[in-house]
Amino acid sequence: MYKRLSAVMFPVTAILLLGALVWGYQENKEKNSILIKAENQYQRSFHDLSYHMEKLHGELGNMLAVGAASDGMHRKCMTNVWRMTSEAQNEINQLPLTLLPFSKTEEFLSKISRFSYKTAIRDLKTQPLTDGEIKNLKALYKNSGEISKDLQGVRNKVITNRLRWMDVESALASEKKAEDNTIIDGFKTVDKRVSAYPELDFGPSVASVYDKRSVKKLNAPPVSAEEVGRKALQFADAGTGAKVQVTENGKDTEWASYTAKVTGSKETVSMDFTVRGGQLISYHTSREVGAARVSMDQAAGKAAEFLARKGYANMTPVSADRYDNMGSFTFVSKQDGVLIYPEKITVRSGLDNGEVTGFQASDYVNEHQTARKLSKPSLSLAQARKKLNSEFKEQYERLALIENDEGKEVLTYEFGGKINGSRYRIYLNADSGLEESIEEIRSTEAGLEQQ
Repeated sequence: MYKRLSAVMFPVTAILLLGALVWGYQENKEKNSILIKAENQYQRSFHDLSYHMEKLHGELGNMLAVGAASDGMHRKCMTNVWRMTSEAQNEINQLPLTLLPFSKTEEFLSKISRFSYKTAIRDLKTQPLTDGEIKNLKALYKNSGEISKDLQGVRNKVITNRLRWMDVESALASEKKAEDNTIIDGFKTVDKRVSAYPELDFGPSVASVYDKRSVKKLNAPPVSAEEVGRKALQFADAGTGAKVQVTENGKDTEWASYTAKVTGSKETVSMDFTVRGGQLISYHTSREVGAARVSMDQAAGKAAEFLARKGYANMTPVSADRYDNMGSFTFVSKQDGVLIYPEKITVRSGLDNGEVTGFQASDYVNEHQTARKLSKPSLSLAQARKKLNSEFKEQYERLALIENDEGKEVLTYEFGGKINGSRYRIYLNADSGLEESIEEIRSTEAGLEQQ
């Protein structure tokens, strides 16, 4: 009996064992193939990064080698610098450095990229490089040379010792310390060196991107939690029996605020207030929104009524977005017929009945001025129109105050119209006629731009 059983089980077991070996071999082969592809990708990205940093250093040197009046060569060099820093940033993003502190180097490259781009597109004949910019270029030339030298040192060690980037990824992902990893140590050295560089003044066009908004404009004295509670009850139109709970956030910091939660009515309302002056910066209700039954235009009208009722006068809707059964509308202030885009409020409404479910007013709170000084445009409307593309079919025009790429407020002529089958807003500087900004108008904004 046992002989008969073994005669049956032995071949079955052998077949199963053979199948397991084949399956394991295939799995291991596929795994190794994936690891090899990943390693090759990491190696290529790292060597490309080292190459582009070396070329970046060379381009900065070329730019300093020519005369200050050589606007054509300056423009060419700056374009190359912008391209190389963009390539370097892309290659850094392809390396397994997410758990490694390398932010200072990335920010350094980002600032060079923006500075070179803004310089390359400006008219260097009328706005040549300043003494301060030349000084910055000399510092960048020196710094990029040091970074390039450090990366070349890491690259030589990688090649000589046949180091693998997959080991870097494993070291960063594990909880074990990885102080002895040559590649990790090399990148830490680069980032530490960059963090020690003195801060360069790249000008407002670059600084405006990295500077965090300050709330120090709010010079009003701090308010108490009790006062915020009273304001919250009043704004929420809370009836008898409603309760409010106020919590302070970020105490003793620049971003200190209060959160007020009003309950006891048909829906819970949450609001955020500034500590200084007790100004409302956000509002949200817990109302469940049903199926859409009203149009975006109808909802925008109700949102405008809501803002007027709550004390936000002279607000004009300028853009709209729809998300399922919700509508989001951007309103800006209007003074003397000029739209003030920095003073912005975003309102969220349910499209079941058009009622407001929340809004965000931090931009309005930080930028609002009761009597903003507005200059008169140097160009007439007819002169500004001549700057437009001859194929642009104008549908409306109005004056608008916007922030340009340098973070400065400029008065513009806003033209809305169609070209190439799409609708656009074009903002022309009211003094020079130069294009300050261009944006496409989405279909959901139909009817808003001429209000």
